[in-house]
Amino acid sequence: MEDDLASEDDILLCSEKQFHDAAKRNDTKKMEELIKKGVDPKAKNKVDRKPLHWAAGAGSEDAMKFLLQHDTDVDEQDSYGMNPLLLASWFGHLKVLQILVSCGAKLNCENKDGLSMLHCAAQRGHVHILEFIMEDLEGIQLDHSNKSGKTALHLAAEQGQLEVVDFLIGMGCRHGLKDKDENTAMHLAAKHGHSDVLHKLTEMGLDVDDRNIDGLTPLHFAADGGHSLCVRLLIESDCNINALTNKNRNALHFVAERGWDREAGLLIEAGINIDAVDNVSLNEKCNLNQQKYNGFRSRQQTALHIAAENGSQDLAEMMLISGVNLNLTDKQGKSCVEVASRANHVALVDMIIKADRFYKWEKDRSSETQHIRSVLWGLSSRRLCRGEWRLLAQHWSFTDAHIRAIEHQWTGMKSYKEHGHRMLLIWLHGVVTAGDNPVKGLYEGLVEIQRTDLAESVRQKANADTSSPKKCSTM
Repeated sequence: MEDDLASEDDILLCSEKQFHDAAKRNDTKKMEELIKKGVDPKAKNKVDRKPLHWAAGAGSEDAMKFLLQHDTDVDEQDSYGMNPLLLASWFGHLKVLQILVSCGAKLNCENKDGLSMLHCAAQRGHVHILEFIMEDLEGIQLDHSNKSGKTALHLAAEQGQLEVVDFLIGMGCRHGLKDKDENTAMHLAAKHGHSDVLHKLTEMGLDVDDRNIDGLTPLHFAADGGHSLCVRLLIESDCNINALTNKNRNALHFVAERGWDREAGLLIEAGINIDAVDNVSLNEKCNLNQQKYNGFRSRQQTALHIAAENGSQDLAEMMLISGVNLNLTDKQGKSCVEVASRANHVALVDMIIKADRFYKWEKDRSSETQHIRSVLWGLSSRRLCRGEWRLLAQHWSFTDAHIRAIEHQWTGMKSYKEHGHRMLLIWLHGVVTAGDNPVKGLYEGLVEIQRTDLAESVRQKANADTSSPKKCSTM
């Protein structure tokens, strides 16, 4: 038979390739036929994988038993450091694993990344393999780590293997161990959005505010990944909403960087500091998956600066509604509106300007109404008689239902004073919102209920207290 190379990029002969394929599909008849024709049952492909590897990875039990009659080196590794035992663990083939163990396979073997058979089974979710390893084998270290410092619990949490996490915790693994980046299993679950695993770990009492080598907590990871369920779970677990990384970033900075609106809403609702200023470098690419920081010049941005730079209009609107400080500037002295303008985000520029004008108007309005609030308190507490606040309320179109609702709270014989004060403040809010003159409206109301004496007193006080006589000249 012709026996050229199986392909240009392979080192196997055609017959050897056929033997490998037969091992995969558990075809012992074909394997025996090829051996009789002189095919080497130990022939390796270009990644040093031989038939024994393929049989283990495919779970080919009959092929495995057949091969062990011709190849007893069960610990030989391919170019990735994977031997048959590790492949059987990775793919979850218990019968093949038991065969290899019975043949004396090395139990504490590892691949080039330091993954043991415990690690392989854990990250792939094979609980039945883990049960066999922990219950039937000896000398297995439950908390052994790979070259990245990750234990089986780390790997299971990272891959979202809840059943494995339950098993490992039940076996008594140490929950709070850290990998080489000082991430706990909780960090990794949050980073990859595995909320069910995260919930399990919070139930076990792990520190929700534990920091890794860069100062990131699980909340930072969940926010950066846009994992709203994890963000909500951590907030409900009383995490430190304002925890800062080594770069002075809070979770809102990460959300703003990514443009995650839903997560921003959760953080703002929970009371995160929307004015926090970071210390991220100007030339820095914030790749949180790799944790690379190579910049050198501080930007000192708020989350709104970042949203303005990226044109995240909805996210910026949430922060504007929440009363963000628009006077803060970055390292270059740029305000948020200047950053948005420089990035040519026209709609966002207009939105920020409108918000800034509204804040100033609201501040001025509060100052203007301060004296009228004092007048209203004096009227309700000392000047208005019992029942007169109701007459004013009716004049200002309060319904009977409104009046009954205000009167529902009873604090004693002088409750009417408190009722009157509440009604007057409600009325004032509506007048100011409508842009009407509150002094004029109060004067007319008092005249209507035949309290001209109080009306004149209000007029005189307004004229004396206000610095702008025009406010009362329209009465």
